[in-house]
Amino acid sequence: MTASTDKLVIFDTTLRDGEQSPGVTLNAEEKIEIAKQLSRLGVDVLEAGFPIASLGDFEAVNRIAREVGPLMIGREKIGHPMTICGLARSTPDDIKRCAEAIAPAPRKRIHVFLATSDLHLKYKLKINREECIQRAVAAVTLARTFVDDVEFSPEDAGRSDPDFLCQVLGNVIEAGATTLNIPDTVGYNMPEEYGNLIKYLIENTPGSERVIFSTHCHNDLGLATANTLAGISHGARQVEVTINGIGERAGNTSMEEIVMAIHTHPNYFPVHHTINTTLIYRTSQMVSTLSGMMVQANKAIVGRNAFLHESGIHQDGVLKNRQTYEIITPETVGVTNINLVLGKHSGRNAFRERCKELGFIDMTEADFQKGFENFKTLCDKKKNINDADILAILSNQIGASSNNPYYTLVSTQVVAGANTTSMASVKLYNVKEDKESSDAAVGVNGPIDAIFEAIQRIIGRRFLLTKFDISAVGEGNDALGKAEIQVKADSSLHHHQQDNRLSKAAFTSSVADVDIITAATKAYLSAINKQIAWENELAKGTARSINEERKVDI
Repeated sequence: MTASTDKLVIFDTTLRDGEQSPGVTLNAEEKIEIAKQLSRLGVDVLEAGFPIASLGDFEAVNRIAREVGPLMIGREKIGHPMTICGLARSTPDDIKRCAEAIAPAPRKRIHVFLATSDLHLKYKLKINREECIQRAVAAVTLARTFVDDVEFSPEDAGRSDPDFLCQVLGNVIEAGATTLNIPDTVGYNMPEEYGNLIKYLIENTPGSERVIFSTHCHNDLGLATANTLAGISHGARQVEVTINGIGERAGNTSMEEIVMAIHTHPNYFPVHHTINTTLIYRTSQMVSTLSGMMVQANKAIVGRNAFLHESGIHQDGVLKNRQTYEIITPETVGVTNINLVLGKHSGRNAFRERCKELGFIDMTEADFQKGFENFKTLCDKKKNINDADILAILSNQIGASSNNPYYTLVSTQVVAGANTTSMASVKLYNVKEDKESSDAAVGVNGPIDAIFEAIQRIIGRRFLLTKFDISAVGEGNDALGKAEIQVKADSSLHHHQQDNRLSKAAFTSSVADVDIITAATKAYLSAINKQIAWENELAKGTARSINEERKVDI
């Protein structure tokens, strides 16, 4: 970093745009846990959600503003507080609801958006350009009555007329906007095209010197990171990103890719960031576990294969000098294979210290105790305990403690083998009715299928299995098995007014265990618990609607 570089604002939208990934539904406790980790990571602005979407969304944003925002006060001395942001359409109700949700945060921002492309104006909003300017100005003006920090996004800016954009942006600057975000909403732009758009807007928008220009790119053509870096090179000083690049359709710009591109090219980009890169991998794993979005093996920076070398030529080079084939050391992003000097005779203090080193600082005593018990249990089953195992244990604990389950697993028993019909018996505890129930079933496709069938028989409902992934956590014969499962209610069996929402709602859960059948069973049951909880919230009017009009994509 040189003295002439500018501070790059890292705006994380994992909890808002990232949650719009198909099948991702985070509850309030999970969002708070991720928000705390993002604050440790060093995020500048956290877009906590879309408060008007539902009472559940409002409450999650409000709790983050109350419980996570104030944590930043203690970081003032190092010059890096975190701003809590809420998203709002350019309507009075949205803006007022957003302002109410983020009110407790010491630093807060309202992010308003309105489409500006002729395509969106004609077919979606059905307004002309003059009405567009009037709405944008009115929205920013109202937002400024609640907060001093207002961001404006011209949706579909990548396909908007640049000169009209300059008009809109110039007017919202006069109305009080402090950040102008330029979304490539559908991932259409080429890097040079997007970079030149940023440059043109900065040079031709009246008052541009008074605001920060921001990028928001989608990955439909696999160019989100390239477009964002082009935007930085041409004057953008804020980037809107998500952990692991999760988001609508093909996803958003990946935070870890932007951060590490700048980290490895300190003399190329005219900016610097304040992200603690050693927490990147742990944050990635937490988001993956809680969202149920598996990180592909060859994903840059955080994928399982990112630091593996199979080619003999590569292996020889790395053994002689790691820089021959590694531009980033694994330790830089928090990847380590160091085994813990912990075992079944280790005490709570040693385990607590390791939890803190892995980023789990704010666990309640009850959560810590449960995690410690699970660690002891694992020590009896697994010879070598490493960081990946501890991360899996703690992530399981977050998932378990952040839900109020309707059903919990008591026991399973399976009979399976080659050329043999699989059978399973399952016992569940019904929390609401305070009773245990058992049933058995035959599995057409193996023992796990038999278990899932037995669970459905006990609950008395059918669920569609829409995703089932199995992966190893760590290495060796005693590695933990991680099951990631997504379910939907079988809406073909329901005939009421909520059919449309039931058919679109999908819920994901992941669980790691030394026994892969147990991991799959617990993950399946956890996903069903989320489904039932959402349906109950829907009946009370507190759940997020899954209808498309409730989703926003800027």
